[in-house]
Amino acid sequence: MRQRLATALTASALTLVAVAASATPAAAAPADKPQVLSSWTQTSSSSYSAWLSARNNQSAWSAYGFNWGTDYCSSSPDNPFGFPFELSCARHDFGYRNYKAMGTFSSNKARLDNAFYADLQRVCNRYSGATATACDGLAWTYYQAVRAFG
Repeated sequence: MRQRLATALTASALTLVAVAASATPAAAAPADKPQVLSSWTQTSSSSYSAWLSARNNQSAWSAYGFNWGTDYCSSSPDNPFGFPFELSCARHDFGYRNYKAMGTFSSNKARLDNAFYADLQRVCNRYSGATATACDGLAWTYYQAVRAFG
């Protein structure tokens, strides 16, 4: 009898612990999340580099709850004519998705689009001559598309 009572009490205690643990609210994102997000979505190459470093080490930023998902350049080619626009599109998606989640997208959209264009221009700066001209034209087209439809 004593063993049954002890087993029942242990089971009840474990059930209470499990219920209490599941009822605990999720930890809130760190208070500096807006500042970190802003620092990773500026037009500068240092902002891009900081974002890329964080993207390559997402687990270190898991407490922030960032959305790292991307469809890259949506329905446009990710690497049109061999120009590597994929990461520029990924950072643009990162900004859009996270500012939308924070409810501050409209006040940040123009900067996100400008940062996207700056990223594309940095890609095009790797080329010269007619190749650079072609890349610049595509970059301008992608930028105008996100300004109008993004």
